[in-house]
Amino acid sequence: MVSLLKSVLNLPRVYKRIITVLIDSVFLVCAFGLSLMLRLDNVALALTENYWLVFACALPLIILSFIKLGLYRAVLRYVNMQAVWAIGLGSIISAMLLIGVSFLLHIGIPRTVPFIFMALCLLLIGGSRVAVRAIIGHKRWHKKTAVLIFGAGSSGRQLTTALSQGAEYHAAAFVDDDVALQGHIIHGIQVYAPSEIESLVIRKRIKKILLAMPSASRDRRKQVLNKIEPLGLQVLTIPGMADIVDGKAKLEEFKDVGVEDLLGRDPVAPRAELMNADIAGKVVMITGAGGSIGSELCRQILRLKPSKIVLFEQSEFALYTIDKELNEYKVTHNLNVEIYPLMGSVQRVNRIETVMKSFAVQTVYHAAAYKHVPLVEHNVVEGVRNNVFGTYYAARAAIHAKVETFVLISTDKAVRPTNIMGTTKRMAELVLQALAKTQQSTRFCMVRFGNVLGSSGSVVPLFRKQIKDGGPVTLTHPDITRYFMTIPEASQLVIQAGAMGKGGDVFVLDMGDAVKIYDLATKIIRLSGFSVKDVKNPNGDIEIKCTGLRPGEKLYEELLIGDNVEGTSHERIMTAHEVMLDWQILSPLLDQLDVACHAFDHQLIRELLLKAPTGFNPTDGICDLVWQQSSDSHSKSADIINLKKSH
Repeated sequence: MVSLLKSVLNLPRVYKRIITVLIDSVFLVCAFGLSLMLRLDNVALALTENYWLVFACALPLIILSFIKLGLYRAVLRYVNMQAVWAIGLGSIISAMLLIGVSFLLHIGIPRTVPFIFMALCLLLIGGSRVAVRAIIGHKRWHKKTAVLIFGAGSSGRQLTTALSQGAEYHAAAFVDDDVALQGHIIHGIQVYAPSEIESLVIRKRIKKILLAMPSASRDRRKQVLNKIEPLGLQVLTIPGMADIVDGKAKLEEFKDVGVEDLLGRDPVAPRAELMNADIAGKVVMITGAGGSIGSELCRQILRLKPSKIVLFEQSEFALYTIDKELNEYKVTHNLNVEIYPLMGSVQRVNRIETVMKSFAVQTVYHAAAYKHVPLVEHNVVEGVRNNVFGTYYAARAAIHAKVETFVLISTDKAVRPTNIMGTTKRMAELVLQALAKTQQSTRFCMVRFGNVLGSSGSVVPLFRKQIKDGGPVTLTHPDITRYFMTIPEASQLVIQAGAMGKGGDVFVLDMGDAVKIYDLATKIIRLSGFSVKDVKNPNGDIEIKCTGLRPGEKLYEELLIGDNVEGTSHERIMTAHEVMLDWQILSPLLDQLDVACHAFDHQLIRELLLKAPTGFNPTDGICDLVWQQSSDSHSKSADIINLKKSH
């Protein structure tokens, strides 16, 4: 039976419609014969040809009415309420046609026959379709993965409909916190309380959990994830409602739970007056425009409708990528913004100054920097050149070009730094603080924050890749902690903080609570459907390995220096009063640092960085790879000379 049905379902659409019409015709004949027998209780009388003449004339009209109602456009395996409505209305019309034809032919049929016929039509034609759908659905159901849907609201209900039409999952149960929904059946699926999840997983052989809460706050989603994380099942989430409405995603496009949901931190709505102050209608320049923060700043700035955006980037591919994306957005949203992609390095002072003057730049967001701690440790001179002198040259160019506002993207690693990267960023802050006091034309400010989720150096994408590859997941130390923030939130707060600066301000973003990276890795492993392999669970799936702190790496990041911190009018932005140097004192120090870099004198570079009020407290020796190679070469040469002398 099933194989025959499968053969029929594989026929071309036109043949399937013809077969359906013929089968329905047989059902209609049976329905009419049965209605006569039930009413007359006499088979011989039921076969009287006058009655069948009425039916023979009515049958083509009945079939035609079903066609007009769209019954044969409905796909059998996806019978829905529209098809049920067509069958019901068609059955009523069928009874009315029998009465009409009987009246026209002056052949009287028992008055109850049309009503019995109507009921039998509904039963036979409707029932046959339900039976076909049940047979197909039962076969497909066994091939699907059983999933539990957390959230029985409108999104969850829409999700079950989408799943029923797909070939991958079937919804075995709903779970919802709403007591009013618990115990009810929605779309044939029962709603349970969260306390029953563990037993449901066993009874219904649940393999995955789908989080259908696109409009819930991140704090609420964090609470839910904390409940289901110990189960060790893969948890997938549906896209946000905004993305679904905008057509950027479909309801059934599942994705891994975002780490922002694990942090449970809801962003604060940006303030329009602060967002627009330095951007709307102005010429805005972003250095490092192709980087993680730089590119998101570009996206946020474009939406605020500046007159021009100048993209300054040394990586050709990164510049091409962000320029293409911005221009596509500009065309799609019909924005009248000029976009200029310019290649160049902030270390070339003439280039950057010429650019600022040529485009009459009014606002600069300086995101260009080397930020990867171990790489900067291994390339000290380039780190100093780019982070310290690149910032100095860009700031000096801004003063000469009469730029109104210059905002430096700083880092939490500038606080009591133990590495070159943090120290160079603190030096960059000192440069801007000193320059802010030497003139009034350009307003300098700095915005300091921690790690951003999804950046090129973020641990989260690395963890997901390692889990996908079967592990192990690697981190440097079991006790290491970090602050995290999403890139869009960080960028919005940078823009708003820049508008609040008066000159020389150091702003600190509220990053929430520090996150223990080991705990974060554990959560991501469990929510990916795996267990952690450790001493307590030697048969687990994914092992977490600690590789040791890398050169210059800190266990705990800090965002402030001292306790001299004040709040601002924005709840997520604070201001810190930092130790600073006057330009007369800082300038000679920069000159010495410039000479030391030119001579690749790493010992002098370190002495000068220690001398500056950066709080530099290195945990490692000089790690520059070129310097180490040179030192090894000199050491080997000396050993060879001493060996020859001894002989």
